[in-house]
Amino acid sequence: MSKTISYILDSDVLITAKNSYYTFAICPGFWDSLLHFHELKKIGSIDHVRSELLRGRKTDDLVQWVDNELSAAFFKDTGSEQTANAFGEIMLWVQRSSQYFDHAKAKFAAAADGWLVAYAMVHDVAVVTNEQPQPKSRSRVLLPDICDQFKVTRKNTFEMLHELAVRYEWKGAE
Repeated sequence: MSKTISYILDSDVLITAKNSYYTFAICPGFWDSLLHFHELKKIGSIDHVRSELLRGRKTDDLVQWVDNELSAAFFKDTGSEQTANAFGEIMLWVQRSSQYFDHAKAKFAAAADGWLVAYAMVHDVAVVTNEQPQPKSRSRVLLPDICDQFKVTRKNTFEMLHELAVRYEWKGAE
């Protein structure tokens, strides 16, 4: 299968950026760089992440950006048989695990995280998330732990930006 992107973004990457260090008002360059690297076929996300993001308030900057600025191609379709099979493998492992509480398993099944890992497995891309691994967690099935379990490369936002050689420079006050 041909590799079309290098990084697949979790919703927390965009939500955290919007809420903290890369707000739209302070760092529009961050958002422009995402668009740029998407055009170069380096980054994207998946349809389930898009759905999660669009559940926000319609007046939210991130919801408007996703709705108005991102092309549909940014969010990859997870409907292929290969991705569905990989997702099934992940869910079977989670459901059979005695480590996690039932409510954690149910929450994981309803979220995009399993689909991110499944897509990454099939397409050999890195998952970008700001979640931290907690391999002993019982109350949450965390994305980094599932990446590790299924040998999927994971990065945080800063690692991705560094690898893409992104620089945000201040040009001075106007």
